[in-house]
Amino acid sequence: MTPLSYLKAPIWILGLAGTDKSPRKNPLLGSERLNNWGLHRKRVQIAANQAAMRRRRLAKTLDTEQKAFFDENGYFLVRDFLPDDVFSRLKEEVFEQPFETREMRQGQAVTRMTLLPPEVLKKNAALAKAVRDPRALQMIRYAASQGGYPLNFLQTVLVEPKKVKTKDPQSDAHADTFHATSKGWLFLQDVGEEDGPFFFVPGSHKLTKERLEWEYQCSLTAARDPRSHHASGSFRIRAEELEALGLPQPVKMSVPENTLVVADTFAFHGRTPSDKPTIRSEIHWHMRRNPFLPWTGLHLNALPFLQDRGMPTQMSLADFAERNFKMRNVWRPVGNVMVRSDAHV
Repeated sequence: MTPLSYLKAPIWILGLAGTDKSPRKNPLLGSERLNNWGLHRKRVQIAANQAAMRRRRLAKTLDTEQKAFFDENGYFLVRDFLPDDVFSRLKEEVFEQPFETREMRQGQAVTRMTLLPPEVLKKNAALAKAVRDPRALQMIRYAASQGGYPLNFLQTVLVEPKKVKTKDPQSDAHADTFHATSKGWLFLQDVGEEDGPFFFVPGSHKLTKERLEWEYQCSLTAARDPRSHHASGSFRIRAEELEALGLPQPVKMSVPENTLVVADTFAFHGRTPSDKPTIRSEIHWHMRRNPFLPWTGLHLNALPFLQDRGMPTQMSLADFAERNFKMRNVWRPVGNVMVRSDAHV
């Protein structure tokens, strides 16, 4: 322990009661001794129990058949989500004008983010209608087992297997973190099997005794693992391990445009590798709150004057940290860009 470590210790301890997931960044989470004693196992178990309790409160907002499908599989899938006229206007608004944009590269994949603060949504009625659709929000909340208001933005994924040989880390089957959390995508064009679709392992959102044991074994060595994402708490899983956990192989979400997919990303999922250049766009939602909360409300992002400002605020704070504390923001500004443009940094 260095003197700086003693100053950081209270922060590490507080992180145990929150969303901290990285064994590499928080040495308490990475401690083999503490995890031998069951630290990670207990956090996963408590978080799962709390998620089940919160979902019982949120269940009344959902269609019965959709809820039953999610409870068994861990995701929602709704084709023809928006009425045809609304979806047509939505595509015009998204694809026929430039937006202020940021980009991040991960191996072969470039992810483009278009922020959607209230002033942008005010000028684009169909986009606002889609982003704030109460049916999507109900599914996102249930999948995350949380009330409140999700982060949202337009997302475009460009994959360049011929230009860049470095592997896309999101192509490994993985869980985002140790507890229920949700992501949603409303696809703005068809996504075929060769277009690098999202994949998902049905049923892997359930905390079975086999999954809990796997989590425990991962926790013992994660801090030393050479896979940076694994060591940061987004545990990777191999195909043969899925079978050992009694799970099926991943299902590719090859879907037509205007399909909504919402998933609990405690389940194993990823992005299918593509052998050809691809580009696809979607409205994207993301929701992750403290997994140990006994309530579903009291979410700052749900306050009327903060709704749709979550992601812009995060980016502003990240830019401030980069300017003043040399903490690099991986999301690089690239100016005003057409959403489907294949030019990028």
